[in-house]
Amino acid sequence: MKSRVLFVAIFILVIITACSSQNREKGYIYYRLNSNPTTLDPALIVDVTGGSISAKLFNGLVKIGEDLKIHPDIAKNWVISGDGLTYIFRLKQGVFFSNNREVKANDIKYSFNRLLNPKNKSPNTWVLEKILGADEFMEGKADNVKGIKTIDDYTIKIRLKKPFSPFINLLTTPAAYIVPIEEVERWGPDFSTHPVGTGPFILEEWLPNREIRLLKNYHYFDIHAKIKGIIYRIIPEDLTAVTEFDVGNIDVITIPASEYSRYKNDLQKKNLISSIEGLNTYYLGLNCSRLPFSNRALRKAITYAIDREKILNTIYEKRGRLASGPVPDIIRNWNKPNINEYNPNKSIEIIKKEGLEGIEVKFYITADQEAIDIAEVIQSYINAVGININIKQLEWSAYKESLNNGEPDMFYISWWADYPDPENFLFPLFHSSNFGSAGNRTRYSNTTVDYLIEKGQYTMDAKKRSLFYKQAERIIVSDSPWVFLWHRTDFIIKQPTVRNFKNYLIYSIDKGTEISL
Repeated sequence: MKSRVLFVAIFILVIITACSSQNREKGYIYYRLNSNPTTLDPALIVDVTGGSISAKLFNGLVKIGEDLKIHPDIAKNWVISGDGLTYIFRLKQGVFFSNNREVKANDIKYSFNRLLNPKNKSPNTWVLEKILGADEFMEGKADNVKGIKTIDDYTIKIRLKKPFSPFINLLTTPAAYIVPIEEVERWGPDFSTHPVGTGPFILEEWLPNREIRLLKNYHYFDIHAKIKGIIYRIIPEDLTAVTEFDVGNIDVITIPASEYSRYKNDLQKKNLISSIEGLNTYYLGLNCSRLPFSNRALRKAITYAIDREKILNTIYEKRGRLASGPVPDIIRNWNKPNINEYNPNKSIEIIKKEGLEGIEVKFYITADQEAIDIAEVIQSYINAVGININIKQLEWSAYKESLNNGEPDMFYISWWADYPDPENFLFPLFHSSNFGSAGNRTRYSNTTVDYLIEKGQYTMDAKKRSLFYKQAERIIVSDSPWVFLWHRTDFIIKQPTVRNFKNYLIYSIDKGTEISL
């Protein structure tokens, strides 16, 4: 019987290996996505998956470099007025959309107006809403945004309502990528699946829930890709993705938790592993807008109930650093706040005092196996202090929609930096103007926190800005809208044939032009 099972296993492996050579196209690099992107329209993108692909299809006025500083992109240079209100960008000449039309200043104006236009229902208006006249335009009181003016074909002037220190950083995000008016009007809502940009790659084909194919843009204005194209294979199951990598059908994958030890201890493969301490924060979100987690004491009880360090060191196999708040340690330039450590007795005491023993809590997660494993451990911790946790699994798109609509009481998710500034982990996630898809999925509201975040945004002095952010973070940690879990370190493994592979702290830095086969 054992020999028969072994024969069948070998037979299946031979078939998979044979398919490997048939499935690959020469010159393309193969990646794995664990979910189908919801959109590739920059104005609508709110996730890392969509953002990382769009970074290869589009460009902004400026971009983040590997040094985490701001570099020219479509703009060749810019000038910021001494009062921090006016930005003048001079565009490069000879930058073309993939439909062979040159980018002009009016395209910048159109793209920014489009993002702010309420008819388009962008969840990313916060990126540009500090521009003078943006509020009036979004309220339908003006036909254009007063603070966006074209000086000539290659010069655009942007004026803000008041100084806003992160503004140049915001222009590096996917929401500020430049799109051509004629293609947006041609496709309408379908532009989200037929994107046209200026990037180093062009969308060749998108087969939903199967694969996304990008083709090298031979007319790209910057460094050309060294590969013919990129194929993203959409594979939700980790086991399937790992099998496909092992037989050579995928070139680069982030190592799933279930396979980390195997690859790490493989003498032939461990040298193909690279890692990077990510600019991210993983958290357990608690819906502050209604009972039971509108009760601040109960939120604190949840923070005491979970042994974060044990989860990180066991199930998570030390693939990260414990979080002390929302702002990652890499970019926090002040002392970390005090955080509630594991103390189940304290948790039980609070729950009894509040009379909340035995309440039911809806805990939403994705169907990803790692999320399931972690959720089950969290469930056991919280059940142990007297609260009943009911886990509900959803596929990624449905999961995001449920969070945006405020359906779960509790959820497990992460936030990854769009730009390397503490503000990116404070304003979108905790300001009361950003409920739902804009980032504040816990619907947390604190007027003092709003005030401190805004003061930091409007302060051009770096030291004063950090002081405001420090105070805001300390209040947030005390209010406990999240259980602050960890900052993940990603471990990536590549095939031996892949050259010049790099890990990037922020997904938008990776334009796909350096990697080769």
